[in-house]
Formats: sequence, structure tokens, C-alpha cells
Amino acid sequence: MSTIEFNQTLVNNTEYLRPFAMTLTRDMESAKDLIQETLYRALANKDKYNTGTNIKAWMYTIMRNIFINNYRRTAKQHTIFDSTPNDFLLDYNQFTTANEAETTLSLKEIRSAIYHLPDIFKGPFELYVDGYKYHEIAHVLNEPLGTIKSRIHFARKLLKQQLSRF
Repeated sequence: MSTIEFNQTLVNNTEYLRPFAMTLTRDMESAKDLIQETLYRALANKDKYNTGTNIKAWMYTIMRNIFINNYRRTAKQHTIFDSTPNDFLLDYNQFTTANEAETTLSLKEIRSAIYHLPDIFKGPFELYVDGYKYHEIAHVLNEPLGTIKSRIHFARKLLKQQLSRF
């Protein structure tokens, strides 16, 4: 098979690769890249193609192998692909630092500080800590929403002053 015939056969069978590439990648841009890489490899290895062999199957095999190799390569890198508009690769093995505030305070001291809050602040703050939203607390205590937000804010401020020694 001549080079021109081989190239023409590849071009004629390119459209058959698109659905398979989409099945593998589930992303249009990645599928286009995979098709392009497949065609490049097919052209680079045309001497390995045996005339009379099913060219579609040969190209599918090349595409599958490229996809598997790329998948293994990214799995070894331990990266997570962030699909935000910036398209950054984030390092999976990020370092964490200990929260000094949590380690120096004991739960008993925090509860004691909350217990010693004035009643006007303690009620809304305890509900807030239990997971209620501002509007739910306002409804339960029959107070305006702004008042609840203000009391929780001042409760935080008082707790911060009481626990600042740590």
C-alpha cells in the first residue's frame, strides 16, 4: 500500500474514531486530542500496518493504548484535575498545618466560656453552634433577624476575649 493510499484510508476512517474517543474521555477537547495523537501514531507506524488488516480495528487499538498509557501516567502523578476556568493541576499531596487554636483549647474550657456568656447572647449562640440558621433562630426566639445576628456577633467577640489567653 502506498503512502498516499494509506493516508487517504486514515482520513476516511477518522470519523469512526470520534465516538470511541468520546466514550473513553467523556470530554470533547480531550477526545479531539486523543484522535490527533492516534492519527500521529498511525502515521508514524504505517510500516507496522499489514495490508488487508482491518484499519479501523488497528486505529481503535492504537487509540485505546494511548488512552490507557495517558491514564496510567496521570494516576502515577497523583494529581487531581480542577475543571475550573483556569484549568490548573493541583498537587494531591498538599501539606496541612495543625490548628494551634484547637490544640491549645480543650472542649471543657470552650463549653465553660459559652456557659458564662450572658443569657441574652448564650441562647442564640448555642442554637447557632447547633447548626440552626439565623432566620430559624429568629423564628424560634421570636426576635428580629438583625438582633439575632448582632447577638451572635457579640457572643463571638466575648468568647474571643475570654479565650484569648490561649
